[in-house]
This record gives sequence, C-alpha cells and structure tokens, in this order.
Amino acid sequence: VASDEGETVGTITVNFDSSHGLLVDECFSTEARQLRDDGLLLCEFIKLAVDGVVRSKKVLASLMDAAFLCAREVRRCDKALIEVNPRHVRFYESMLGFKVLRRDRMNRRVNAPAVLMSLDLAFADEQVEEAHHGDGVHANGKRSLYRHGFSPEERSGLVNRLRRSYS
Repeated sequence: VASDEGETVGTITVNFDSSHGLLVDECFSTEARQLRDDGLLLCEFIKLAVDGVVRSKKVLASLMDAAFLCAREVRRCDKALIEVNPRHVRFYESMLGFKVLRRDRMNRRVNAPAVLMSLDLAFADEQVEEAHHGDGVHANGKRSLYRHGFSPEERSGLVNRLRRSYS
C-alpha cells in the first residue's frame, strides 16, 4: 500500500507461485508452465491500482520497487508476470522493461482482453542501480520509471522490514 498523509493512494499485490499456481495460469498456463520447466521461480503482480487524482510516477514507481524487492530479495523469484490490457503494453515495455510473452487472450475474471508480460527481476535490479548512478535514462536513450523509485538507503531499509515480516 502506498499512502500520503494517511490516505491510500496506491496498491499492489505480489502473488507467489505455489502448488495452487498463479492467477495467470487461468489464461496463460502453457506460458507459465514453460517458465517453470525452465527452472524459474515465478511471481505475479496483481491488483495494481493508483488513485486517479494522484497519478504520480513516484507512487507507481514506489509500488513497483517494493514489489520487485519483495519478489527478488525476500522470496528469490526470477521473473514477475503480469496480465495487462493491450492498451497498457507499451507503457510496461518502455518504462519498466517488461516483455510480451503472449498476446490477446480473453481474461474471463475481468471480461477483457489480456496480454501476458514478464520481467526478469535481475534486469529490474540492474535498472534501479543504473537509475541511481546515472541520469535516469536507459542505455537505449528512453526514459525509465526506475529513477522515481526508492533511494538505495530506502531500498535497504525496506528489504530488512520485508524480510522480518516474511520470517
């Protein structure tokens, strides 16, 4: 949960793979199974919401950064999966480096088309590091949401708090 002066302004949930699978398995079981067969530990980012009034890059970046840290540093996941509406694909590709795994399936849970995307969490870690030691621009010259995330000191403190809560 992201909050500002006690008011919730954003949420994200990290769902970890288990014997019950992930929500993405409902629409994209073949793709998720292939990643598991490749030996990757998976999670999914779900229930992402940011207050429409706030629309802050800082809020979104902080939520995503917290999700990355929880997935990679606490639970040691390799890849994060998300299902997005096709109109949001370019944003996740350009601002966070997600890759399309499969396009256009109907997600019956939300009765809307869905695209399965994945993010290599080691790549996300590299992007955070680069953003805090560079000018916030990717090597390919594009802007990045990573520069709006937590500082290295904030990330360290958050990882410690997350590890305590999962132990």
